[in-house]
Amino acid sequence: MSAPTAAEWRPDPLLTIDDVAGWLGKPKNTLYAWHSRGKGPRAIRVGNTLRYRRSEVERWLDDHTDPER
Repeated sequence: MSAPTAAEWRPDPLLTIDDVAGWLGKPKNTLYAWHSRGKGPRAIRVGNTLRYRRSEVERWLDDHTDPER
């Protein structure tokens, strides 16, 4: 498998806190609290707002999924 060319490369979408809160079914204040405590999905501060890479949220969900029984 070859590396993607510049024309094929797509940036990982940056999600807003509203996007992630809706996805996870959690209030925005919970995400802000998690971020301040170093918990939850890793976020990027862009100015005064938080943005989340979709891949980081997916990774965090995978890491916090209960093992199969």
